[in-house]
Amino acid sequence: IMKLLILAFFIAGAYGCGLPTFPPILSRVVGGVDARPHSWPWQISLQYRGSTGAYYHTCGGTLISSQWVLTAAHCISSSRNTYRVYLGKQNLGVANEPSSIALSPAKIIVHENWDADRIRNDIALIKLEREVATTDTIIPACLPPSGKILANNAPCYVTGWGRLWTGGPIADNLQQALLLVVDYATCSQPDWWGSLVTQNMVCAGAQGILTLNLNLTCTEGDSGGPLNCQNIDGTWDVDGIVSFGSSLGCNYPKKPSVFTRVSAYISWINNVNSIVNNCCETLM
Repeated sequence: IMKLLILAFFIAGAYGCGLPTFPPILSRVVGGVDARPHSWPWQISLQYRGSTGAYYHTCGGTLISSQWVLTAAHCISSSRNTYRVYLGKQNLGVANEPSSIALSPAKIIVHENWDADRIRNDIALIKLEREVATTDTIIPACLPPSGKILANNAPCYVTGWGRLWTGGPIADNLQQALLLVVDYATCSQPDWWGSLVTQNMVCAGAQGILTLNLNLTCTEGDSGGPLNCQNIDGTWDVDGIVSFGSSLGCNYPKKPSVFTRVSAYISWINNVNSIVNNCCETLM
């Protein structure tokens, strides 16, 4: 019963999840257009401290409760022992952006079966040093129901500060790109991703949609960030975590971006929360 209660609180939230104060401007154009400021208020910037003491953006992530952030396992490096999570960010080039806040992790949990060689279980949780209040610029995303499978061609949006083009610079302003879901039967075909893709992943790409010169599907800088998919009631789920893409370049034919399927890890997420919080707190 406690586990079910935790899941219910996590998905629904006491205050509300997945409803931005400033709704995103959605279009049928993909390729890294500037997002409306604070229209993806669960997007975070995971940053590491360099040798000079300065912090650098390394990955994205998703706020999923008042104290928990979801990201990719491959974003966490043992050689980088000092991280911070920046919430409420829009422009990485602005040092003291209004309504943004940087917090240190209290705990980082990488999936115990993370396999870097085969890119399996690419998921991690970060517990923040303290709870954050919900504001117009900081709102958690909703988690999808356990086992949820996205329909083929479902429209979703990837967000992040990834490279503006293959080999190009990291974006200052938060970007968004429309991607259509590619079902497992297609994505796992030999001339697509083949056996590298599992049913615990989601593929999504830009095939058949108008594209710009800018591309937000290379995963460099976007890694760990959310694949945002909207529900009928208008709320947004974080259905995927940016995991990997093609080394041949952005939007390469038959090589869509690949995401960790969050709905396959709901039990793991709740188990981590139960262990860290001694089995008696909810995540919202």
